[in-house]
Amino acid sequence: MSWSIPLGRIAGTEIRLHLTFLLLLAWIGVAHGLQGGMAAAVQGIVFICLLFGCVVLHEFGHVAAARRYGVRTPDITLLPIGGVARLERMPEKPSEELVVALAGPAVNVVIALLLFLVLGGVPAVAAMASLENPAHGLLARLFWVNVTLAVFNLLPAFPMDGGRVLRALLSMRLGSRRATDLAAGIGQALAFALGLIGLLNGAPLVVFVALFVWLGAQAEAQSVQMRELSRGMRAEDAMITRFESLPVSARIADAAELLIRTAQTDFPVVDGGGRLRGILTRSDLVRALQQAGPDAPVLEAMQREVPVVAHRAPLEDALRVMQEAAGPIGVVDAAGRLIGVLTHENLGEMLMLETARAGARATPARSW
Repeated sequence: MSWSIPLGRIAGTEIRLHLTFLLLLAWIGVAHGLQGGMAAAVQGIVFICLLFGCVVLHEFGHVAAARRYGVRTPDITLLPIGGVARLERMPEKPSEELVVALAGPAVNVVIALLLFLVLGGVPAVAAMASLENPAHGLLARLFWVNVTLAVFNLLPAFPMDGGRVLRALLSMRLGSRRATDLAAGIGQALAFALGLIGLLNGAPLVVFVALFVWLGAQAEAQSVQMRELSRGMRAEDAMITRFESLPVSARIADAAELLIRTAQTDFPVVDGGGRLRGILTRSDLVRALQQAGPDAPVLEAMQREVPVVAHRAPLEDALRVMQEAAGPIGVVDAAGRLIGVLTHENLGEMLMLETARAGARATPARSW
C-alpha cells in the first residue's frame, strides 16, 4: 500500500505503518496534552499504541488461520481506522473462509477474557463510553477496546469480518457469486443506515465509517465478479494488445511525446529482443522531467521490478500476480517477448462490459 513504511517482518508477513497513522498519534498527543499536560499526552499515545497492538494481534489471527489453508499474507498495514491484512487470496471453500473470518475477532475475545481474569471481573461500563479518559485505568479501557473490536468486526458488512462470515454461510446454500451479492447488499444497506444516523446526530466519524463500509462492500462484490468472470479465461483473453512501448535507449523527452499523442499513461520499456525491462508510469515521467530533465534516459526513471505472466496462463493466476504487484503486469509469449499488458483499468472495463451483457441476457425482449 502506498504512503506506508515497513516496520518489520513477523513469520513472513511484513508489518507496515501508513503515514496517516502518525497524524493520528500527533492529534492524540496534542489533544491530551492540552487537557492534562505532557503526562496526559504520553498516556494517550501509549494507549493508542496498545490499542493498535491488539489490532495487529487481531490481524495475525487471520494470518494464522489462512496459513492453515495454504494462503500466505504478504503484509499487514496499520491505518488510523484499523488494520488491513492483505491475503494473497481468500480460501475457496465457505467453511475455510468462515474459519479465517472468525479467527480475528476470536483473538480479541481471548484478550478480553485474559484482561477479565487480571482485573477480577468486568470493569465499569463507563470506561467503554469514554475510552480516552485515563481515570478509568489502562487495562479497563483495553478490555472494552477488545470487546468493541470483536463486536464491530462481526457486523454483517464488508469489509468487516462479519461480512465474510455472512458470505461464507450464504455460500453454503447459494454459491459464492450470489452470496457475495446478497452480503454486499446487506452491507450497503447497513452503511446507508449508519450514514443517516451520523448525519442526523452530527457525527462525522460515523459518516466516515459508513462510507468506508459502503465502498468496501462494493469493492468486494466487484472482486468476486472478476474472479468468477476470469474462470476458464487466459491472460491473452484480457490483455491490451495495442500499446506503445519504449526502447531501452529512449529519453524522457521521447516518453513525454508519447504521453501527449496517445491515451496511454504507462509505457513498457523493452530491449532489442522484445523482452520487458520495466514500465515508465506517468508519475515517474513527470518526476524525471522535474528532477533530471528531458534528456535523461528512461532506464533511470522506470520501474524495473515488473512481473510477467505467460499468455496462456489462467487469468485467475494473472489476477493474483497483479494483486501482488499492485500495478500493471506484462504478458509474454513462449519466447519471453512482450505481447500484451494487463492493467486494472482494462480489467475493470471487461467486468463492466460482461455485467452489461449479463443484464441484457437476463432482460426479456419486449413486444409491442
